[in-house]
Amino acid sequence: MERLAKAISSRGFCSRRDAEKLIAEGKVKVNGKPIMEVVTFVTPEDTIEVDNVKLFESKPRLWVYYKPRGLVTTHKDPQGRPTVFDNIPLKIQHIISVGRLDIDSEGLLLLTNNGELARKFELPSNNFARVYKVKAYGRFRESDLNLLEQGVVIDGVEYRECRIEHIKSNQANHWFWIEIYEGKNREVRRLFEYIGLTVNRLIRTHYHTYSLDDMEVGDIREVEIISRG
Repeated sequence: MERLAKAISSRGFCSRRDAEKLIAEGKVKVNGKPIMEVVTFVTPEDTIEVDNVKLFESKPRLWVYYKPRGLVTTHKDPQGRPTVFDNIPLKIQHIISVGRLDIDSEGLLLLTNNGELARKFELPSNNFARVYKVKAYGRFRESDLNLLEQGVVIDGVEYRECRIEHIKSNQANHWFWIEIYEGKNREVRRLFEYIGLTVNRLIRTHYHTYSLDDMEVGDIREVEIISRG
């Protein structure tokens, strides 16, 4: 047996937290009966419906998507902005992302049909590397980069150790590689802002063992699931 919210998540409908909200709102049925108790357990034989749509067990799948700038990583945006899920060319009932890339960021975004798989990839304890190519402007010193690599606290938020390489500079613009292992909200932008640099282009090139390779903006490809390093 497993908790109902976990079962909904594992079928790729949404996250566990969102599943709990759906249950509390009375939008979930088990074997035709409406359920409003979040702490409910189900078996693989039980039939689960969300908004009268039956959810089915499916084999976990994983895709690498080259996210363009200008898309938000959410299924519905209250501001009406275009979303990743409006643009991906997949005919799958439910797809969710592994973490997010903000609207101004581009590059590698992992997508899956399995909520529990997404959760495994997102866990900070797994130390999965996220690598970004960064363009920023402003002035900096090499000692600033060394400071960031050791880990810093910004506005009360602790950012773990990272790896940074300065690639090149052109007038006020600079290019870097940065490798982080946790992926807090807007982490890369905040790290560079801390040393006086403003990021004007952010491209994620790697996540764990996956990379963009020769993919172009908007491309998507299915990959083998490797959830351990």
